[in-house]
Amino acid sequence: MNWQQLLNSDRRRPTTSTGDHRSQFERDFGRCVFSTPVKRLQDKAQVFPLETHDAIRTRLTHSLEVSSVARGLAIQTSKWLLDKKEISVDMDRSIEAIAATCGLIHDLGNPPFGHSGEDAIRAWFKRKKNQKLLQKELKTEQQIQDFLNFEGNAQSLRLVTTLQVLADRSGLNLTFGTLSAMCKYVASSDEADEESTNRAFKKPGYFASENEIIEQIRSATGTGPARHPICFLVEAADDIVYLACDVEDGVKKGVISWASVEESLDRGIDSVNKALIAAENILKAGRSDVPKDLADDIHAAAFRTGAISVMVDAAFQVFTKQYDKIMDGTYEGDLLTESAAADLAKSLRDIGRTHVYPTRSTLTLELMGRKVIGDLMDVFWEGARAMPTEGLLKTKTFPGKAAALISANYRKIFQEFVADKPSLPATYHRIQLMTDYICGMTDSFAKTLHAELFNGR
Repeated sequence: MNWQQLLNSDRRRPTTSTGDHRSQFERDFGRCVFSTPVKRLQDKAQVFPLETHDAIRTRLTHSLEVSSVARGLAIQTSKWLLDKKEISVDMDRSIEAIAATCGLIHDLGNPPFGHSGEDAIRAWFKRKKNQKLLQKELKTEQQIQDFLNFEGNAQSLRLVTTLQVLADRSGLNLTFGTLSAMCKYVASSDEADEESTNRAFKKPGYFASENEIIEQIRSATGTGPARHPICFLVEAADDIVYLACDVEDGVKKGVISWASVEESLDRGIDSVNKALIAAENILKAGRSDVPKDLADDIHAAAFRTGAISVMVDAAFQVFTKQYDKIMDGTYEGDLLTESAAADLAKSLRDIGRTHVYPTRSTLTLELMGRKVIGDLMDVFWEGARAMPTEGLLKTKTFPGKAAALISANYRKIFQEFVADKPSLPATYHRIQLMTDYICGMTDSFAKTLHAELFNGR
């Protein structure tokens, strides 16, 4: 791989930028910021679904933070690349913009209720009658696994390349460089393997409906089936942010005290100690004492800042060490796990799994979310089956009424794809019509619609 090709600023549909001072990659960031899918993230859960506490992160807050950390990590990396003469002047600006954009959009395809929503979608397809439908109606193993092994990352790619309507069927029409860097996973749904030693193959990265787009991206950027180098930076930023910030949110929500967090951290671990010392220095620099009524929040925020700093520096060091393997496509790990801050990351992950994620309120809402998504898929599958492949929708029957509730944008794309992609069975398009609509819902919308349909409210 070479940076000249990796930073391919071409788009699937040529576009003009008369008088625009921004680079093509900076324009990508602007398109994403103003897009509807990004706006929806404000009502999608990061950890705590339907959270009313305004200091607790939503998926939008999380994505903004990942974007910020990814940009910072890219700035550090770009400076190193410039010093090594691996890139030329202005390429650093492109790397930073791509990293910031990919950080912003990395979770766009997540359904309502986060990862439990993904589980609910997969569970619906694994019901005996639905699995039989897939095996009977679909043509290839990839098409079947697209749904049995449904993945939000693959849905993110579909969203920005197809579903988000801008000027045509090219979605947001992002540059090839940005599209390549956003592909965290490079396996198709039938190739993905949770046991793979290569992290890029652990989950599906794209659906059969985007096979041709993936080939275009790989050809344009020269990555082949390997990850784009910037992808490693964004992945590290995501891991760093959620590990540090989920614990901070747990403290802010009151599910764990700062004293318990501190007690769970081993000062004998170098990276943990560095993060705690950094937090202490932050507090000493700004105040002589910490108000008792705000002590937990202030200590948690300072520690989050220190922990992120330690993990970012450690991830950067791995990037430089593994640079040659990253560029020839043979690096199979991830920057944070192989870094000097791996023990700090593990400590934070253990605290999250033990004290933050399994709280009663979170588990209750996740179970509710599973019920909501399962019920809605029952209804909208009837609607999707009734959708005509062309012409107007008839709404006299129950399935017709259910189909009429599906967004007109998704219905239009369905009819266009049935006509334009005959290699995919009509049933495949119908199923995607349903999953596209479900994944586009916010937590509140899904919960309210479920109540209207099933509780008569």
